Amino acid sequence: MPSSTPEPSDEVAERERRRRAAALLGDLLPSSTTDDLPAPDEQTGRGAGDRDDELRRDVPPHHGS
Repeated sequence: MPSSTPEPSDEVAERERRRRAAALLGDLLPSSTTDDLPAPDEQTGRGAGDRDDELRRDVPPHHGS
């Protein structure tokens, strides 16, 4: 029956694999999240309806108005 505890060489190999992955990929988590940032209304002073107006103004000509 195989042992459920990893062999020391397996642990070393896993650490090395994780080290190489970290070196290649870097930090995958953002330094700040949307929870850390102020709400869009607080950043710009604009209401949510302004975003809808902006999207309506940004319609390509072939889509009509």
